[in-house]
Amino acid sequence: MTDSETYEVTVVGGGPAGLTTALYTTRLGHDTAMINRGGGRAAMMKDTHNVVGVTEDVSGVEWLQTGVEQIQEYGAAYYRDFVESIERLDDGSFRVEAGDVTVETEAVVLATGFSDKRPDPPLPRTGAGLHYCLHCDAYMFVDEPVYVMGHGEATAHVAMIMLNFTPEVDILLRGDDPTWSAETDEQVRAHPIDIVEAEVAGIQNGDDGWLEAIEFENGERREYRGGFAMYGSEYNTALAEQLGCELTDSGEIAVGDHGKTSVDGVWAVGDVVPGHNQIPVAMGQGAKAGIDIHYDHRTFPMDTDEIEARGGIDESDVPAISPRLREIANDHHSGPPSQADEAAADD
Repeated sequence: MTDSETYEVTVVGGGPAGLTTALYTTRLGHDTAMINRGGGRAAMMKDTHNVVGVTEDVSGVEWLQTGVEQIQEYGAAYYRDFVESIERLDDGSFRVEAGDVTVETEAVVLATGFSDKRPDPPLPRTGAGLHYCLHCDAYMFVDEPVYVMGHGEATAHVAMIMLNFTPEVDILLRGDDPTWSAETDEQVRAHPIDIVEAEVAGIQNGDDGWLEAIEFENGERREYRGGFAMYGSEYNTALAEQLGCELTDSGEIAVGDHGKTSVDGVWAVGDVVPGHNQIPVAMGQGAKAGIDIHYDHRTFPMDTDEIEARGGIDESDVPAISPRLREIANDHHSGPPSQADEAAADD
């Protein structure tokens, strides 16, 4: 049987951007639900890079689980489910349909991310020689032999950028013809980069599971520590399109500075919107969206006309935070007695 719940804010997606949005809206007093299908780019990380305060021995799964526990501690509801549809209701709210839960909500946050298009077959194994984020992982390959796999503009440019980190960079076309421009072709061939045309035949891994070498169908064997696959991205915008949100020419959800989409009441954050696909960037977007939602949905300050229409504000109207979140907040920050409490008790 499907449960039906009501929240002020519903976040679809449980990556860094979605978790941060939910953290802010919950701590700012708005009943918040997160519906997360699981997986995603951050969950693929064997190690966490470029996140201040988080050491590299923390995996993506561990980091995300800590975030889920944190939002639940502040009172957010968490559902592990797949959102099938979102529709706008006559009163301006939204109905979010997932497998085992139906949510009615005033605000929707789409944090649905994107999927990297993977080489076929996906060789070598992701996280142990196959990478997708230059800004996250280039540091790992200083003075190491690396490949960049693909045939488009991004492939050529990432290969040239990697020369900032290592002198040994190959482009692996894997039997495809280059699709980059003539100008890019002239530029990349002017750099000390080998372009390998042959298809991949197999890989060799070390005892630690990391890539050691790639074998090609022409019989050649080349040693690599790892590299990057550049075949583009598939943005998860099906829900945004259901709602009528405007998309960019590149396929992301178009948003304003604080994550508002073209549809009133809908925000979008993280890898599904334009910008650098980085955890700290996604977290910043989530924070800005959470604050913006608070500005739109907080009860006070109240317009004087509204105060007059409702006959004034009395003690029962404040605070505006829901009783449930109010109780959780009081439990959360009630710690050891302060010096003032102890002095009062002594009196």
